[in-house]
Amino acid sequence: MKKSDFHYDLPPELIAQAPLPERSASRLLVVPPGDAPLADLHVRDLPEQLRAGDLLVFNDTRVIPARLFGQKETGGRVEILIERLLPDNRAHAQIGASKSPKPGGRIALDAGGQCEVLGREGEFYELRFEVGDALDSWLLKAGRMPLPPYITREPGQDDDERYQTVFARELGAVAAPTAGLHFDEALLERLKAQGVQFGHITLHVGAGTFQAMRVDDVREHRMHSEWLNVGAELVQQIRRTRAAGGRVIAVGTTVVRALESATREGQLQPFAGETRIFIFPGYRITSVDALITNFHLPESTLLMLVSAFAGKARILQAYRHAVAQGYRFFSYGDAMLLFPQAQEASA
Repeated sequence: MKKSDFHYDLPPELIAQAPLPERSASRLLVVPPGDAPLADLHVRDLPEQLRAGDLLVFNDTRVIPARLFGQKETGGRVEILIERLLPDNRAHAQIGASKSPKPGGRIALDAGGQCEVLGREGEFYELRFEVGDALDSWLLKAGRMPLPPYITREPGQDDDERYQTVFARELGAVAAPTAGLHFDEALLERLKAQGVQFGHITLHVGAGTFQAMRVDDVREHRMHSEWLNVGAELVQQIRRTRAAGGRVIAVGTTVVRALESATREGQLQPFAGETRIFIFPGYRITSVDALITNFHLPESTLLMLVSAFAGKARILQAYRHAVAQGYRFFSYGDAMLLFPQAQEASA
């Protein structure tokens, strides 16, 4: 299985550069099971696709304003992207600079204070910040929102709100769980009044979610690590839902990754810790009955995940339809509602 098996042609003008004024105004491509026709709807139509007793599972991670700028002691300019917060005002981070900083080097931060380079492992540096406050609190005032690399404009004030879900509460991500961006309070109230239940996991999305696959053979790819928490309360909620005949619907691929990482010997269990789970065709997803997701980059691991769930041929058919119909792609783009397909013989 090659990464080129997951290629599709995307006109650059379909990459959404900004959110729509209304979250739930985004389009929703419904991809039913089997060979049923695709349906072009809007996210605000979602209540008609769900029923009382269904359970929507959201990722409640909150995006850190993780982008910083500074200057090395030699005068060279530096861009810092926090990847993960660590104890004692330390962090793992990517650093963009003309020359890689050495351990012991110090960076004066434009927002005030400084940080010291403690070391490097792979693409991430370990930094210790001297900023006069707890690092997470300081970043909320001093950091800039880390918009994805395919959004070519500079972040604005609106992004501070719109690149967060309305239910974000657990600080730690450097990229938004973008399927959740389509839900506003009015839509949540309509779903609740209909009898749809809500549950939450936490998975802190890392910058690795944007990394291109560097190997041609899919099975040789090694996923980046992300921290997650699937709590005991959600596990019981899912068991009750399925026992009563309700469906478990993941809002985003991060929810699928979290629930599959917490599944042991076919049973969902409470779990908090790291995951490197890589889901691609041939892997059978058992934790959810439907998936709401945005459109993903060509040849990306997330496109492989949705192909494992709905079938590669069906996904590529849906993507061709979305391109032809002018859907908006990626983080600030439109959404899909996917249902599982039978495993493909080619997988």
